[in-house]
Amino acid sequence: MERYHMKKNSFMTSLPVKLLAAVITGILLGQLFSTTDGSVITASVLNIVVTLKFILNQIINFCIPLIIIAFIAPSITQMGKNASKLLIIAVCIAYASSVGAAFFATGAGYILIPHLSITPIVDGLKELPEAVFELSIPQIMPVMSALVFSVMIGLGAAWTKAELITNILEEFQKIVLQIVSKIMIPILPFFIGLTFCGLSYEGSITRQLPVFIKIVIIVLAGHYIWMALLYTIAGIYSKKNPLDVIRHYGPAYLTAIGTMSSAATLAVALQCAGRAEPLRKDMVSFGIPLFSNIHLCGSVLTEVFFCMTVSKILYGSIPSAGTMILFCVLLGIFAIGAPGVPGGTVMASLGLITGVLGFTDVGTALMLTIFALQDSFGTACNVTGDGALTLILTGYVERHKISESHSTF
Repeated sequence: MERYHMKKNSFMTSLPVKLLAAVITGILLGQLFSTTDGSVITASVLNIVVTLKFILNQIINFCIPLIIIAFIAPSITQMGKNASKLLIIAVCIAYASSVGAAFFATGAGYILIPHLSITPIVDGLKELPEAVFELSIPQIMPVMSALVFSVMIGLGAAWTKAELITNILEEFQKIVLQIVSKIMIPILPFFIGLTFCGLSYEGSITRQLPVFIKIVIIVLAGHYIWMALLYTIAGIYSKKNPLDVIRHYGPAYLTAIGTMSSAATLAVALQCAGRAEPLRKDMVSFGIPLFSNIHLCGSVLTEVFFCMTVSKILYGSIPSAGTMILFCVLLGIFAIGAPGVPGGTVMASLGLITGVLGFTDVGTALMLTIFALQDSFGTACNVTGDGALTLILTGYVERHKISESHSTF
């Protein structure tokens, strides 16, 4: 069985070090440009930064539907008669994790928010210049369309035992693997560095974050608690050591912080999960791309806690328990359909925020602002949590003695 893995490099040239270096370099350059704001050289360099970031983002986004199709569809065809059952189980555990995180955040909100004194202050930010030119590279289809297409074509091929389509999908998977390893992975550090350079120049990092530092810290603690719970449950169910999975997730966690997108982090997440011995490789190629689009526990946890906080700040009270229960149950459903892109969860659920919670335009704007401050960490929780759910899937197929299908990992 051929495994998809990261090349063994020295520590200084490893992916985590490259990502950290990109983040630090981006922040320092952003601060430097901020202090020399107004000069012709600074304006020219910022134009280049914005333009390159736009182009790299277009390339990454273009590849996302290809990755989803290349991994999910072949995985479903390889599972044969077990495909439908595993797909239902995957969706159910993703929903359970998201709703569980929502109720966990609700309980924490009722306990902690009344004791916090937070004043919403949104400082003015500098504006980045426009891109010199915009090289638009549209996706072949939207992310959710790719996900639905992958599921349908995979199930259809499995039900009809279409060998030709199955072979084509497997060949397509190999092609996309090369695109991931030779294009997406190498450009990610540059994209992340440019992103942090822009954030640092605008002042998002130095000005806005301290305003909500208390609730951000609380939410981050909630992320780690929820991830620990997920991996503990997965370890107990699968009878495997969850630490052997999570210890490989450092590069994916850092990448998610930089991209703020579960979908854009998919390439690195596949690499990390592929190196984890407890995870069956066919479950990695099936579960990781699927969960990157339907499992958003970190974003859900964050949104619920922030909604309760904003309600207390603007409207003087936290929503009632009945309202929060309805909001959490519906939010779990919206999270499954939300795109795995920056701000995807909160954007998909704006109707719930205004309809169920009764937020006005001011409340919605404040919610979007503070959500954006930590969106990267919520995404990192989503991505890392996918490993736990994949471990649960591995435990399920082994308990039910479902044979391992061929995988390119």
